[in-house]
Amino acid sequence: MLNGEIVPITDEHKSKYNNATDGMSNNALRTLGVAFKDVSSAITAAEMEKDLVLIGVVGMIDPPRPEVKESIQKAKQAGITTIMITGDHKNTAFAIAKELGIAENIDQAITGQDIEDFSEAEFTEKAVGFRVFARVSPEHKVRIVHALKSHGNIVSMTGDGVNDAPSLNAADIGVAMGITGTDVAKGASDMILTDDNFATIVSAIEHGRNIYNNIKKSVIFLLTCNLGEVVTMFAAILIGWDAPLIATQLLWINLITDSFPAVALGMDPGSPDVMKEKPHNSKESFFAGGAAFHLILGGFLIGALTILAFWFGYYEHGYSPFDHSVPAETVEYARTMAFMVLVMCQLFYSLAMRHSSKSIFQIGVFSNKYLMGAILLGIFLQLFVIEIPVMQRAFHLQMLDLGGWVIAISLGLVPLLFNEILKIFIRARNRKEGLR
Repeated sequence: MLNGEIVPITDEHKSKYNNATDGMSNNALRTLGVAFKDVSSAITAAEMEKDLVLIGVVGMIDPPRPEVKESIQKAKQAGITTIMITGDHKNTAFAIAKELGIAENIDQAITGQDIEDFSEAEFTEKAVGFRVFARVSPEHKVRIVHALKSHGNIVSMTGDGVNDAPSLNAADIGVAMGITGTDVAKGASDMILTDDNFATIVSAIEHGRNIYNNIKKSVIFLLTCNLGEVVTMFAAILIGWDAPLIATQLLWINLITDSFPAVALGMDPGSPDVMKEKPHNSKESFFAGGAAFHLILGGFLIGALTILAFWFGYYEHGYSPFDHSVPAETVEYARTMAFMVLVMCQLFYSLAMRHSSKSIFQIGVFSNKYLMGAILLGIFLQLFVIEIPVMQRAFHLQMLDLGGWVIAISLGLVPLLFNEILKIFIRARNRKEGLR
């Protein structure tokens, strides 16, 4: 149809329309050809798409949601690569991908037809270099997922249609759309998005990382505290001293004093830098990233300080733990010193556990109100045990003098201060590695 008249289509017309199609595709527009056919009576379906008269080409845009571009950049910072798999024209798909920051040049885009030209081995090798897969079939999607997984990647796949079910099932994490998704897609998935929003996936990753970090903090804290207790008891008995702590005191520490800070660490606010960290290796140990080092160092330090406090309790009364004829009151006082120092070390050390490299002042001392409450509660409970006569007798404790309190608090702060100094060197090392 040209200027209101029907004329035979020529190669020049075809070239003009092809150029228009390519131009719109390059501008992220999906193109649709519009044509008609004059008939005088009803025709069969097979005849409907023959001998049509071309009117023109329509360009349509399905713009990404405003938050998608920011989410893709956030995922990229976190070491997550976003890949587009679509049925759109290659140029259209690439234009959208470039706008969103998924791809940088057209060489990173490939069509389903191009995939067919590769052998299985060739495609597996080259798949990680592509960022846009256009005009693909359900079979191609499964091949893409398997190819990406073969390189050791953890692959998450999103989809909503019946044809997406095989690839959703093949991926490590299948994510179906909750609003537009079919029941088949939802059934094949591991997770369903109730708002059909890509940004929700990135938000879920951020929350997941913070939850994992908080669990790790709590576990490492508890193991460090328990190691400190083991070191205290084992070392003292090994060198021939009386036990620095009795069973009821150890039970009090494990059931009461340790528990509240550990729970509070599990409720720590999320780190704003968590999405700047690279993903953990799926085979990585729970104690990787310096966690084992901090656990052993912290445990032995707390144990050593508790033994020192036990010795000081004897020394303050003119005795030594190696002496055989020591009054029961002196032994009881020395155990009270060890008991208080061990608890203080653990309570204050919980502050150092909030981040592996950031200072407590960078994080904010009072940013976790639950932890501050747990520490204050722990101190109150210790005062309750040591001040109330009936509790003193039950736990075989004595009231400390002024010198004893100064030593208990001073030694209790040592693990926290030592850890803060260690973090200065860790931050310096991280900055040095970041400049390389």
